[in-house]
Amino acid sequence: MHLKQDKPDNRNVLDTTAQGVIGAPLTRPEGLLKVTGTATYAAEYEVEGCLEGVLVSVPIMSGEVLSIDEDSVLAMPGVVAVISDERLTGRAAQGTAGEAPFQPAQTVCYWGQPVALVVAETFEQARDAAKHLVIETRAQDVPVDPEKVDTKVEETTRTGDLAHAMAEAAHSVDVEFTTEGHASAAMEPHAAIAQWQDDSLTVHASLQMLKFNRAELADSLGLKEEQVRLVSPYVGGGFGSKLGISQEAVAASLAAMHLGRPVRVVMSRQQVFQTIMRRSETHQRVRLAADNEGRLTGFGHEARVSNLPGESFAEPVLQSSQFLYAGENRLLQLEIARIHRMTAGSVRAPGEAVGVQTVEQAMDMLAEKAGIDPVELRLRNIPEKHPANGKPFSSRKLAEALREGAKAFGWEPRPRKPRHTREGEWWIGTGVASAARVHAVVEAKARVTLRPDGTAVVETDMTDIGTGTYAILGQVAGEMLGLMPDDIDVRLGDTDFPAGSGSGGSWGAASCGSAVFLACEGLRKKLAERLKVADDGLTLKDGFVRWDGGEKALTELLDGKPLDATGHFEPGDSTEDMAISSYGAFFAEVAVNHWTGETRVRRMTGAFGIGRVLNARTARSQCLGGMTWCIGNALTETLLFDPNDGHLVNCDLAEYHVPVNRDVPDLDVLLLEERDGSASPIQAKGVGELGLCGGAGAIANAIYDACGARVFAYPMAPNRVLAAMPQN
Repeated sequence: MHLKQDKPDNRNVLDTTAQGVIGAPLTRPEGLLKVTGTATYAAEYEVEGCLEGVLVSVPIMSGEVLSIDEDSVLAMPGVVAVISDERLTGRAAQGTAGEAPFQPAQTVCYWGQPVALVVAETFEQARDAAKHLVIETRAQDVPVDPEKVDTKVEETTRTGDLAHAMAEAAHSVDVEFTTEGHASAAMEPHAAIAQWQDDSLTVHASLQMLKFNRAELADSLGLKEEQVRLVSPYVGGGFGSKLGISQEAVAASLAAMHLGRPVRVVMSRQQVFQTIMRRSETHQRVRLAADNEGRLTGFGHEARVSNLPGESFAEPVLQSSQFLYAGENRLLQLEIARIHRMTAGSVRAPGEAVGVQTVEQAMDMLAEKAGIDPVELRLRNIPEKHPANGKPFSSRKLAEALREGAKAFGWEPRPRKPRHTREGEWWIGTGVASAARVHAVVEAKARVTLRPDGTAVVETDMTDIGTGTYAILGQVAGEMLGLMPDDIDVRLGDTDFPAGSGSGGSWGAASCGSAVFLACEGLRKKLAERLKVADDGLTLKDGFVRWDGGEKALTELLDGKPLDATGHFEPGDSTEDMAISSYGAFFAEVAVNHWTGETRVRRMTGAFGIGRVLNARTARSQCLGGMTWCIGNALTETLLFDPNDGHLVNCDLAEYHVPVNRDVPDLDVLLLEERDGSASPIQAKGVGELGLCGGAGAIANAIYDACGARVFAYPMAPNRVLAAMPQN
């Protein structure tokens, strides 16, 4: 069944079904495999005769590789080959499939870029040889500081006269912020096992977007897509780092094609940090102009980000600033600086993760100037329509999130003055921030088969990166077909299956869930045709099909034969005609040490409007993960680059500080159900990234409320807090 969603689907079919599993907090069907270590991840497949490959990087920021002396390692124990090819650097394929020619000059764009692969019988042999491979390079001087290079304007939105609004405002804020770069730091490192047989390539890899990854890998190798099969049933986290094909998959494939044997390549943790894309650092300016009642008359948000020369991606810092708050005089502008660091790309919640928090700090500063409670100020400035393009909002849960979150947290509405509560050497304060994340859906397909025994199979190349895809697709199918999820076999992560949406942009559940929903609608129609009744007159529950005047077991209707249908979902005008987003609110309480500036988050509440909740347990888990990342965003996470040669200094989990158990208090999550027919046929919206969009701002505002330190640089490390703290 095919649907291009050109209009809202307000039938709310999943509210009329009878099985009662949709939305339930069910456990993950693959959970036991994961916690017992028996789920097979990319590097863990036992492949007979598999060689081991280790990538070799170069320690220059920019320049050329002049020569690679393969003879320097080929005589070492176990070494089989050195694979050096421009395709390792993302260059177009050279020669024919199976060849691995070395082009004498390779362009180096960033420190740590892989340029060769050493292949040996064992990992230890390959690692040892990789350390001894002699590579001659020629370096060139390039910019290392994004603050000291020319920028190019990538995006501008301008209405009215912001400068005039600022000059005439009763209350105004004009402030600059900086945020450091971030790494995805997924638990599973990038890994691939490639096998080349009969002119076909099979790659077990850790990837998020298989239908796109297949096309990318085929293109990089000079193969046809039908010659490539990707297998990724379990992915140990991605957060954007595995959206595209990286060097380990290309290198393993090149080596397998060249040597005729399977090859495994696993990046070290350091190589992942040094090579895989980063979130750009940012420099932001926020300007707010308001009247006597705190209603915005002007809104300005400008940002500078960075990327490699030639890369098209620019961290979309202004994404939610386009519509979050009112203000008829607006200026939003994004600039990009070209520097030689690893590629900047999508890290969880690109744009809003670093953009919303700064706006939310500025809103608190405005609330203090206007003498208005910060929650009330936000409520007064929720626009009735999209401020930039005038589109109506499909739904708007921000006000409810602020009110319900405040109630659950115990927020005390009052104008804020810092340093009101002290416990020993700790100042105690609270803060609030709004949350917003753009909604997206993409094309997706899924096949659902009813088996003669009354169970079902769901097949799609959609991935599960730890988000609960196995669970929710089983619940959608179970609800539509009148089966318990235990009777649904969900099969994911294989390009032999119909092409799903992939996991990225928080679109997976809504997109692939809609494809499964449509496939099940097709099956319900086929069952109705067999009974010669209208499909909307069927009730499917507990393996039985009921209609007005009759009941049959599903197995009886199937008559010993399988029945299948494919669902094909495409976004249409519905997503273009309306402004569709997810909204939420964060509330945080912190303790700040008067003497050291150390900040401890004591409690945190998040209220989120995410459309239909498909599984309350996995949705809550996603929100908890996002809020945990907010703590890291606010207090600890930063990529540090050497100002002399540009190398990444903190390239492992010992020095890149993510929040751990002792950093994370009890987190409270409120899921605000809604039915937004424009969002998707199943009325679901994205949840995975919303929990990261703005929470660091709530922590920043709580720090100020606690001790009077207004910090404008993220992360708000103790030295920065102490420097900003009043000295009395």
